[in-house]
Amino acid sequence: MNHIYELHKGVRHMVLFTCNKRYCEQAIRRLESQGIPYLLQPAGQQNQNIYFGRRECLEAIRLIVTRPLNQLTPEEDFILGAMLGYDICAQCERYCKRKIKN
Repeated sequence: MNHIYELHKGVRHMVLFTCNKRYCEQAIRRLESQGIPYLLQPAGQQNQNIYFGRRECLEAIRLIVTRPLNQLTPEEDFILGAMLGYDICAQCERYCKRKIKN
């Protein structure tokens, strides 16, 4: 997985991988075999979100992402995107659009 490579190289500190539940066990085995910490979150009926990466990032995710992603506040969504390494300017635009709607 490219995400694991980027994690090992320090390009990312945390990754959000969404997969069909039938592939979740395979992804978890891969993470566990490499000693990579992870956190699971349901993503609808067929999918699973797998957050993985640095332990301190996952601890923050446990506190921030306490419900489905589409129910996050604009602030929580912004923090999550920043933690995942998304383009910060795009995150700012997304935040402003979501904040204005609320």
